[in-house]
Amino acid sequence: MEISRRSFLKFCGMGTVGAVSAGLLAGCGSSTTSTSSGSSSGTSGTVANKDKPLVWYNRQPSNSSTGDLDTNALHFNDDTYYVGFDATQGAEAQGQMIKDYIEKNIATLDRNGDGTIGYVLAIGDVGHNDSIARTRGVRKILGTAVEQDGKVISDPIGTNTDGSSSSVQDATLEINGKNYTIRELASQEMKNSAGATWDAATAGNAIGTWASSFGDQIDLIISNNDGMGMSIFNAWSKDNKVPTFGYDANNDAVAAIPEGYAGTISQHADVQAYLTLRLLRNALDSADISLGISTADDAGNVLEDDTYTYNEDERSYYATNVPVTSDNYQDFSDSTKIYEGASKQLDSSKSPTKKVWLDIYNAADNFLSSTYQPLLQKYDDLLNLDVDYIGGDGQTESNITNRLGNPSEYDAYAINMVKTDNASSYTSLLSQ
Repeated sequence: MEISRRSFLKFCGMGTVGAVSAGLLAGCGSSTTSTSSGSSSGTSGTVANKDKPLVWYNRQPSNSSTGDLDTNALHFNDDTYYVGFDATQGAEAQGQMIKDYIEKNIATLDRNGDGTIGYVLAIGDVGHNDSIARTRGVRKILGTAVEQDGKVISDPIGTNTDGSSSSVQDATLEINGKNYTIRELASQEMKNSAGATWDAATAGNAIGTWASSFGDQIDLIISNNDGMGMSIFNAWSKDNKVPTFGYDANNDAVAAIPEGYAGTISQHADVQAYLTLRLLRNALDSADISLGISTADDAGNVLEDDTYTYNEDERSYYATNVPVTSDNYQDFSDSTKIYEGASKQLDSSKSPTKKVWLDIYNAADNFLSSTYQPLLQKYDDLLNLDVDYIGGDGQTESNITNRLGNPSEYDAYAINMVKTDNASSYTSLLSQ
């Protein structure tokens, strides 16, 4: 990924040009280079780290086995919030988009004419709430879901060419007076040998194995995100004209829709990125938390009601999701375009510069690196926030936490965990 000189400095956590040589030699191994004992605002020296604003984003603190939210992490202090998107609504939107496509294109979709619409499913991370929700949503809408203890099973099934799996079931869909069987032929977690999940390369390899095993039984491909979906598309489904569905509305995925990529879901990354930094800004300014969100600030920044919801009990802001297909893809051609209603510069005399530590769990993650971070870097200037961007390896929490060596240098924190279970790895550092 090529980044500008400014972006490199910010990504590696370097605040000055003089730090470039040392930072390059260190391979971005240090989280900060500031020599001041406090932030430019002076608040870091007087406010305990445990009391500073904190936003969890993209990975909601939760139990990876049960999905139960980590309420301690979400209520770490009075200025703690989570920013993500409505996972259930988005998952069902993806499932409905796929079902609508099947019904509209049934005449050409059944590649071998056996009356069964077979799909393969690329699962991102079996312990990630968003991945779980997307798998459940697709299975629910397509009718292949099986419930256990009141919840749709989201586990990978391996292979299921004969429809005998106990984790999914064959569904029946009537189209134009004819019954078709909907079958999940195979699914697996896309996890590489080093342990990184949502791995695009693994997905690209998986489709090769699936295609060799199932051939023209594969009628469509579903992916928990566009990174894996586009890897599959480029490796196999584009040439074989098999519709592929992803999630995230990354630029490359949207651009591929005219070439046969069947659809994706925009999770309003522009709104999420804005909320991630806006909540910190409001807390740092001791402003009402709704300022610039549901109520306009002095500059006129405000979000439309239909772009997000807020769950007070969960201390969580959720952006809404929009299907992106051949009908509307041109409206989503630039995933790094900021939300127009939140594009006004704040007055620095009222909102002075504050220093923020922000990590991205995996610097190689397609959505976070190509969409989310560029948006954050546009908003940080508008909101007068000096942000140190820390890129993780996607595998170990310590690769990130080891670079939060001096939390007192910062006024606020935005945290994107490797694993949703590991919020305490961060809060324990801030509580010291």
